[in-house]
Order: sequence, then C-alpha cells, then structure tokens
Amino acid sequence: MHAIVLGAGVVGVTTAYYLAERGCRVTVIDRDTDVGNGTSRANGGQLSYSFTDSLARPEFLSKIPALLAGRDNTSHIRVSRRLIPWGSRFLMQCTSQRSRTNTMALLDMAMRSAELMPELRQKISSDFSYRKAGKLVLMTDPDDLRTAEQSTKRKQEHGCPVELVSRADALAVEPALAEFDEPFEAAVYSREDEVTDAHEFVVGLRNYLETTHKVEFRLGTAVNKLIRSNGRVTGVAGDDRLDADVVVVCLGPWSGDLLRGVGLKSNIFPVRGYSVTLPVGTDSPSVSITSLRNRFVFSRLNGNMRIAGFADFNGFDTRNDADRVRTLVDTARRVAPGAADYLCEQQQAWGGFRPMTPSGQPMVGPTRLDGLYVNTGHGMLGLTLAAATGEAVSQSILGDS
Repeated sequence: MHAIVLGAGVVGVTTAYYLAERGCRVTVIDRDTDVGNGTSRANGGQLSYSFTDSLARPEFLSKIPALLAGRDNTSHIRVSRRLIPWGSRFLMQCTSQRSRTNTMALLDMAMRSAELMPELRQKISSDFSYRKAGKLVLMTDPDDLRTAEQSTKRKQEHGCPVELVSRADALAVEPALAEFDEPFEAAVYSREDEVTDAHEFVVGLRNYLETTHKVEFRLGTAVNKLIRSNGRVTGVAGDDRLDADVVVVCLGPWSGDLLRGVGLKSNIFPVRGYSVTLPVGTDSPSVSITSLRNRFVFSRLNGNMRIAGFADFNGFDTRNDADRVRTLVDTARRVAPGAADYLCEQQQAWGGFRPMTPSGQPMVGPTRLDGLYVNTGHGMLGLTLAAATGEAVSQSILGDS
C-alpha cells in the first residue's frame, strides 16, 4: 500500500513512522524545505501528558469581556467572519460536562503517547534535549484552583500520576520558584511529564525513516488539490501529481483549505503562539513551569530556557509578532527575573499557528471520502499527542494487525 502523508511537522512525520513500521510505502509532502519548520519549530517543548485540560470550560466565559476589550495581554482577538462560527461552536463546549469529556478524551490520548514515546526515542540517534523534567502548573485564581481540584481527582481515578500540592511542596520540588513573582496558592504536579525539542525530534525521526524504511520526503513541494476518482481520493496535485492508495492530511492549521476543496469542513482555527529561546539564568527552574495566570510556560532544554505562550485569535495575521514576543519576554522577566538571560543578544524568537478545534480534540481517522484520512487539529498538544494519534490513524488504515 502506498500512503501519502501531507505535512512534515511532528504529527505528519510521526504518522509516517507508524505507517512505515507496518509495511506501507510512504511519501511525505510539505511545502517547506525542511521538516518541523512550521507549528513544530519552537513550541513549548513540553510532553504534557498530565495537563490536557480543555481550553473550552465554564471559567473561560467570565474572561470573554476582557478579551474582547483588549484588556488581556495573554490573548488578542480580532472578530472576523471566520472566527464567529468557530467561536460559537467553541462556546457550546464551555459546559462542565463537555469540558470534562474533552479533557478526559485528551488525557487518554496523552497517556497512550507516554506509553509509545520510549520506542520512538530509541529510534532516534541524535540529541533532541529529551528529559523527564516533571511539571508544575501554578494556581493563582480561585476558580482555576477549584477546577484543578476536581480535574486532578478525576485524572487520578483514571490512572494519571498527578497531584495537587501546596505552595510549600511546590517550592520543595522546584526551589527556583522562590524567585518567581507569582502569588500562587497551590500547583498541580506531575513528576512523569517530559520535555524535548520538537524540531530536533522531527529531524531525528526523519533521518531514521529515510535510512531504514522506504519513506520518501518531498519537501519544498506544494499541494493544492486532492484528486478524486469514482468518489475516492486517489492522490494529490500541485507542483507535482502523485497517486496513492490513501492520503492522510496532517497540515495542522492549513488543513481546512485543502479539505474544503473536497467538500469537507474541518472547524480548525489558527491560534498563534510565540516563544523565545534564551540561555539559562541564575535561577532557572529545572522542572517545567506553567503559569495559568500569564498563559506561558518555562521549559529547560539542555542549556537553554524556552519560554512559550499566549493565544492570539487573529487568523493568519503575523504583523504583530515582534510586539507579541517583546511582551512575552517582558512578562517573563517580570515574573521570573532569574529564569533566563534576558539581556542575551542571541534571542531565538518564533511565532507559530496552533490548529484548534472548538472542542480541543484533534480530528483523527477516516473521512466520509474513501481513501482520505485526517490527523490534524491538535491545538497546543501536537507534540504530546503525536505518537498516539499517529498510531491511531495507522490502525484506521491498516486495521489492528
């Protein structure tokens, strides 16, 4: 069987891995000239197996007025014809029941990824900054804390090794928090969560696939059309035409346009996030830190500190990237002045689009068109969920054998 995988980010290349491991001949196509150069390039670097909490939850509703008025620096929203229908579906997910359902569905995927990652790590010979760092999610808002208490209990009952700890216990886990200007009362702690450099992970996995499998990477190649014959998708067209038995769309936030061409709706919205990578500072945390209040994360990757966050709903607009990165750095320096060398001139800044569905759950598996499959819409959890969804889509194509 010949499978075309569209997209060479962490989700696409991991999908190619599972298809190739099960005997498929795989061609990976991406318009970029290298793998992992889009959404995967410089994300938060966290394999966040325990923190899968849905963005769409009742507590979010009270924050909407400030967001729409532009009073929240962590998220910018520009109302548009594309955002309104997506936002309406998102608001429908902001109930207690749907929030719980979405969170637990994501947790199942994340825990499966945690089981699969050791095998993937063994295949990659290069260094990709992998480390079992643990993760602390700081709780400053009483509503967030109440939600965390309930969510932590459900996750524990589900077999997830996560716990709610006091401020004193969090400081014992990560002493660098004593230097944070963050009035947190408690924290959610998972000692099993990991960090890795997503871009280097994808590069290493590509090298493995090219040297050990019949996997071809056609990079710098645009695809703008899915080819159909007798109601079945039989290939792709763009810079080149290529036929295949199945096509898997793993194009993240760019999946929608291609799917609309064959009459399918994706309900994916591009949510822009940002990161900066700096040398570590005098009081850099070793444990991964998430500040819910400021909507950013600190991840220590070898000798660097990756600071990533924010969520802007401005479509595919990138004009304010420099200002948003500056705001991210200024906020991080105020909260954690010793976490990184903020005066370093060699700042590695990045902006990328996260493919968000209203529920937060990715689209994985067959579509209503024979021969066409999707693995997209992972939001902020692409790195975390890639192994599980890559395995799942390969099973939907090839069965459980």
